[in-house]
Amino acid sequence: MALKILVGTSKGVVIVEKKEGAWNIADIRFLGMPVSMLFVDPVTGRWWVALDHKHWGSKLHFTEDQGNTWHEVAVPAYTGLENKAHKAVKLKKIWVMENAGPDRPGCLWLGTEPGGLFYSDDNGQTFRLNTGLWNHPSRANENQWFGAGRDHPFIHSIVTDPRDQDTLFVAVSCAGVFGSRDNGKSWVVRNNGLEATYLPKPNVEVGHDPHLMLACKANPDVMWQQNHCGIFRTVDQGCQWKKVSGANGYPHYGFALAIEEENPDEAWVIPAQSDEIRVAVDLRMSVCYTADAGNSWIRQEAGLPGSNAFGIVLRHAFAKEDALLVFGTNNGNLFLSEDKGKSWLRVSGDLAPVNYIKIVL
Repeated sequence: MALKILVGTSKGVVIVEKKEGAWNIADIRFLGMPVSMLFVDPVTGRWWVALDHKHWGSKLHFTEDQGNTWHEVAVPAYTGLENKAHKAVKLKKIWVMENAGPDRPGCLWLGTEPGGLFYSDDNGQTFRLNTGLWNHPSRANENQWFGAGRDHPFIHSIVTDPRDQDTLFVAVSCAGVFGSRDNGKSWVVRNNGLEATYLPKPNVEVGHDPHLMLACKANPDVMWQQNHCGIFRTVDQGCQWKKVSGANGYPHYGFALAIEEENPDEAWVIPAQSDEIRVAVDLRMSVCYTADAGNSWIRQEAGLPGSNAFGIVLRHAFAKEDALLVFGTNNGNLFLSEDKGKSWLRVSGDLAPVNYIKIVL
């Protein structure tokens, strides 16, 4: 199987391949449709695509033959639920999908807006709402669960522990990190050490805004998050987080994050100027790398634009597999590195805004 890069844009899924030493666009699927989620299931091999139609709402599709044929399944529903205004709760957007573990083929977790986590045990044919998280006591407080630049809170990151498939963690904007040790029946808050400087009390228990959360494959006790208020790392699955932003505040703010699969001390982030000014820092595209758990950071910029770089990288638009790093920007640029970030190649500068990147091995 040839290596493929799936690029989810606001105008379809772009499939990039390397042939005869050159990276090129090989195919496009769902042309013109806004892509909100991509997932490549390492257990079943299925590709999943969620679309975010402005008129028809969310749609969910899968393929079992590398994108030649697609099948649509029903999206999850908040059946029978009402909000505080006594209006029916409706699905707003699908953000993330994750398999439930290597020994549970066909079992999937799905993170959505307005902050609902869904589970499927029939390979996505049906989904049911996880009531343990939906009914968590903190959710009743509108000052603890709220939208971050959107009308509702949303679940954008799901981390499962391959050593114990009943253990999983989710990240919610805005609320923070929640963990479960019983396959989602009960949940505990995992926000110690985080900061929410946009609130009157920055060290609140719930009300944090993680932008993306990942766990190291070789050591899942170590998790990283690119947060609205900095870069944070934990070595005990979120019981205590430590801020590891760079010296003098760089790198600090951003959305995208990648971590080394085998070494829990290595990570990459792509900084943005600030919440108010969402462009590349000093209009200079930069990837920042740490080899020592965030104690120090270096810039990896060879091949990246050094001036007039207005684009930023959204939370799911950065991916890593082995030595290959790929990211896309919100102004349609696609860059990749085949040497862990030491040098970069622009594959395209003409795409629609990039929302998601997945690498297919």
